[in-house]
Amino acid sequence: MGSTPHHTLSADPTAAPKAMPAVAAANAAAASFAGLTAKLDYLNPSDVEQVRLAYRFADEAHLGQMRNNGEPYITHPIAVAAQCADWKLDAQALMAALLHDAIEDCGITKIELIEKFGSPVAELVDGLTKLDKLQFNTREENQAESFRKMLLAMARDVRVILIKLADRSHNMRTLSDVPRTKWARISSETLDIYAPIAHRLGLNQTYRELQDLSFRHLRPWRYATLSKAVAKARSRRRDLIQKVQKEVEAVFAAVNMPIRIAGREKTLYSIYKKMDDKHLSFAQVTDIYGFRVLVPGVTDCYTALGLLHQLYKPVPGKFKDHIAIPKVNGYQSLHTTLVGPAGINVEFQMRTEAMHVVAESGVAAHWLYKVNNPDDPSGGDRLGTKWLQSLLDIQDETRDAAEFWDHVKVDLFPDAVYVFTPKSQIMALPRGATVVDFAYAIHSNIGDRTVAARINGDQVPLRTELKNGDVVEIVTAPTSTPNPAWLGFVRTGRARSKIRHHLKTMAQTESESLGSRLLQQALRAEGIDRFPDDDPAYEALWEKVLRFTGNKSQQELLTDIGLGKRIANIVAKRMVTLLADSGERPDALLLTRERFTAHESTSLGSITLDGSENASVQFATCCRPIPGDAIVGYLGRGEGLVVHQQGCQVARKLLNKDSERFIGVEWSDEPVRSFETGVLVTVNNGKGVLAKVAAALASAEADIIHIDMGQDGVQEASDLRFVVAVRDTAHLDAALRNLRRTPSVLRAMRSVSTSSA
Repeated sequence: MGSTPHHTLSADPTAAPKAMPAVAAANAAAASFAGLTAKLDYLNPSDVEQVRLAYRFADEAHLGQMRNNGEPYITHPIAVAAQCADWKLDAQALMAALLHDAIEDCGITKIELIEKFGSPVAELVDGLTKLDKLQFNTREENQAESFRKMLLAMARDVRVILIKLADRSHNMRTLSDVPRTKWARISSETLDIYAPIAHRLGLNQTYRELQDLSFRHLRPWRYATLSKAVAKARSRRRDLIQKVQKEVEAVFAAVNMPIRIAGREKTLYSIYKKMDDKHLSFAQVTDIYGFRVLVPGVTDCYTALGLLHQLYKPVPGKFKDHIAIPKVNGYQSLHTTLVGPAGINVEFQMRTEAMHVVAESGVAAHWLYKVNNPDDPSGGDRLGTKWLQSLLDIQDETRDAAEFWDHVKVDLFPDAVYVFTPKSQIMALPRGATVVDFAYAIHSNIGDRTVAARINGDQVPLRTELKNGDVVEIVTAPTSTPNPAWLGFVRTGRARSKIRHHLKTMAQTESESLGSRLLQQALRAEGIDRFPDDDPAYEALWEKVLRFTGNKSQQELLTDIGLGKRIANIVAKRMVTLLADSGERPDALLLTRERFTAHESTSLGSITLDGSENASVQFATCCRPIPGDAIVGYLGRGEGLVVHQQGCQVARKLLNKDSERFIGVEWSDEPVRSFETGVLVTVNNGKGVLAKVAAALASAEADIIHIDMGQDGVQEASDLRFVVAVRDTAHLDAALRNLRRTPSVLRAMRSVSTSSA
């Protein structure tokens, strides 16, 4: 198996009789169906019969195969099915669990399984097989692709991942039989992927077991040391624990409340993590012990809490109500930490029996509910299935496997905060989530249109992190679009994938329209007035052009021209040749006019800029051109059109090296926004001089974008470098005049290079 350590060995059938009789008997018992039958009492007889048929089929298929420890191979599928039976999964899932290695190891085809057991079972087995083919190489894309397949298989049918987790649990329990060289890889994979998924789906017991087994095989020495320390502490505190238990039982007996009390010990791995993360010694980890109090009803949970708070003093700030606000994976309990006898902190969890089942088995606990109540529409929406649905959403936006894995990784470790919408709906988001994450969690349209936000009635920046209990209100505008800066602070995979998708699409659309304009301009220069558009007559022409450029579609070619990856003139020349072949000649008059007027500003060929071009056109930071400046356009390789001032040193160098990449550009008569440029102000140092300079710029209506005050320390005269936003050169001149009139200003001028700003 690719991702799991089965190591199938085909045994020599003749060697079987040599096995010791006792071992053979034990193996036969492990490999029989009888052990499983006892767990199937929740299924009806016909379903049990179906499971039995699947067992027989699997037994025959795996005949002669052995596991590493010498047991017949069928013991593994039986153990996996037994785990699924503990979760009360349906007959289809149990059959798939018994057959999960049949396709892979025994050469059974999917068609055979469909004929024998029906399509749903075959689909489940196929889903699992695909997962197993996933080789976890060190190469990230491979790994990412694997996870993507797995997560999508589980998003379509949660049973796939439940069987997978049962399979992984049994493989981890028998990991000691596998060569030691493989322990580290398999254990870290379990810790990084399978344990978080189990946690996310609320399978608490599986989560804890996978963590501990991984820890045991990953750090054997630390595991042994820690387990000795815990055993020692356990025997030391035994009296204390018994005393607490007696006192608690007496309190509940006095009010005639029937309860079930159980000790709860932190797992070794969680103790190790706490020590490692917070740099604590073993003695400093105080919450190793705890009790779980199981009560009849929900109200009794709160009554139990009151009784315990009267018995022992609570530790302030250590009370959590997960009943009123369940965790993201459906977990419900009341948690409180109390100061017990001898000043030892003891944690108590209060929950009902039903909550306890969910706490231990998560999604699987709801499985039975779903099976018994097929008509309940909310059945599928419970628990982790919401998260699984969001995976499909992210997949729709993200085609790149590594990116998908990045998005999901964020969502696998949720430490949730709970916030409210203005209509008092509760939303759970990962810790560290911002206002923008909240907006995307409501709906992607709201996220895309977000302009401002209010938390508890106060206006806040969009990067504000949410805290428990915040009431969040989003202000949207129909024209607003996502800002690339948001990617720097959003926390959820959903928000990140939606923003990236939008930006990609936007940049592509803009580059495509710029590419179209550039190609039109290049064709006019070659004497072709009419642009060969989507007319069917030009279909063969476009096919030849695309073959020449190596692009998949017309849109892709135009985007590449817009980004500067292809030169419009070369494509235009090719098109002219192809058009000539089909009998279309250049217009001599147009050719002459274009050639001779290309240097004039009236040239129809130049591209007009008004500031609305966004991502497809960039204004060079070396010279920061503004309307009124003489400008040139350079088609950079891959970064689109870069606009420089005509006299810019950088542009001159580029012109000498790459003149064919320069194109005519001019300013529009009505620019739609202000443009940034650099200003150098030399001042006499004194009190409040910066305020005076800022006031002079403000009165000229020039917005300050950036200030650089240099590192010179206090001197008589200092240079202040500003980046300001102005409408055009006339507006800049007015701002400079204002500055020169200001006391303490020695000189003010436009700076040539503020690339450092």
